[in-house]
Amino acid sequence: MDAVDGAILRRLQQDGRQTNRELAAAVGVAPSTALERTRALRAGGVITGFHAAVDPAALGRGVQALIAIRVRPQSEEAILSVRDRLAAMPETLSVFVVTGNDDVMVHVAVPSTRYLRDFVLDRIARRKEFVDVRTTVLLDHVEVREQVELSDVAKP
Repeated sequence: MDAVDGAILRRLQQDGRQTNRELAAAVGVAPSTALERTRALRAGGVITGFHAAVDPAALGRGVQALIAIRVRPQSEEAILSVRDRLAAMPETLSVFVVTGNDDVMVHVAVPSTRYLRDFVLDRIARRKEFVDVRTTVLLDHVEVREQVELSDVAKP
């Protein structure tokens, strides 16, 4: 990746719906160059797709939480199975397999704290393979959408 690729990535992360002509003008390259570079970034797996960003609160899911879970048996198969089951739940925004005291963290968005309580107690905590479940309600959440190579970031 070079500076042109980085500029293309930043622009696409800001607005993935802009036309190739708009992208090329913003980055200062020919439209054919912008298209070729964008295709190469997709083919190389840097750009993994385009999607619509949705505000959960606008969908009536204004309460977000992180749920930390310890899984038993402690095996890759068990943890990946849990990850996949949690990811399939409509309340789930993200699932993370982590190190430390917990095995999995799930980020959920739900309509209310009452819904969250029922969700955790009835659908999460009762599972026999979960030996510890802790829930943290998020008071604020900022999703960083623009990613750059760390070499592009000024050193402290």
